[in-house]
Amino acid sequence: MTLKALIETGELIVAPVALNPMMARLAEDAGFKAVYLSGGSLGWLKCVTEANLSLTDMVEVGVDIRGATKIPIVLDAGGGWGEPVHIHRTVAMSEVAGFAAIEIEDQYLPRRVQHHIGEENLIPPESMVDKIKEAVAARTDPNLIIIGRTNAQRLHGLDEALRRGEMYHRAGADMLFIHSRKPDELRRIGERLPGPLMMFAPEDGFSTFEMTPAELAKLGFRLAASSGSAFAAMYKAVRQSYECLARGELDPFLGPGGAVAQMKRAHETTGLARLLAIEKRTTQRVG
Repeated sequence: MTLKALIETGELIVAPVALNPMMARLAEDAGFKAVYLSGGSLGWLKCVTEANLSLTDMVEVGVDIRGATKIPIVLDAGGGWGEPVHIHRTVAMSEVAGFAAIEIEDQYLPRRVQHHIGEENLIPPESMVDKIKEAVAARTDPNLIIIGRTNAQRLHGLDEALRRGEMYHRAGADMLFIHSRKPDELRRIGERLPGPLMMFAPEDGFSTFEMTPAELAKLGFRLAASSGSAFAAMYKAVRQSYECLARGELDPFLGPGGAVAQMKRAHETTGLARLLAIEKRTTQRVG
């Protein structure tokens, strides 16, 4: 099902971060209907931060994921990698890579690392309006969803963020993303702006969050991207594995025999049995 069709169901679609084909398949196996290619988490993975990622970096990952699963991928395109004229190539490459949605922010370019400590550098909203209009003009796939995002709440307060959101909606954005995880602000966003709306999922998930997915859906939220939780889990697990191996200790996370058992499960996720079956019926034994 396309992301557009999923959004039309009226439910809140939770899209966990996926930075490679394995993560995307694991997300699909867990029952998720879409994934989120986060620039922030990919920047940490590459040890360069999002500020140093290029369009081709993201497209290459998207193509790898698309080759392994057909569930929709939401692209975190940051500032769109250029001025309005450059947005045309950004959209074209996103369509070729098979992304279902492209999220464009009103961030100053080139991106600055300061973004990760809450110091925003934003372009005037009028400049972002031009980017959104050109993204709409560049689109050839009618199913591609163009998301207009602002982090203006951090810098100027929620009223300015809402004002920008209204401008981006009028410019043609299919979905709006006002960055906030605070329940009171999410309610104001839902009451003020037309849906569909995007948000970041709570860092600890919805089990302890003040608002349920159903309540958020009633406010017009249709997409909740979990941008870093799975990456954080991966980081903790790998770091612990290395530290235990270096100390000559058993990793309590895997336990006795756990490495072999989980490797076998990884083989299943990869589709080893299917590949072996193809090889068996098509490849002659040599030697």
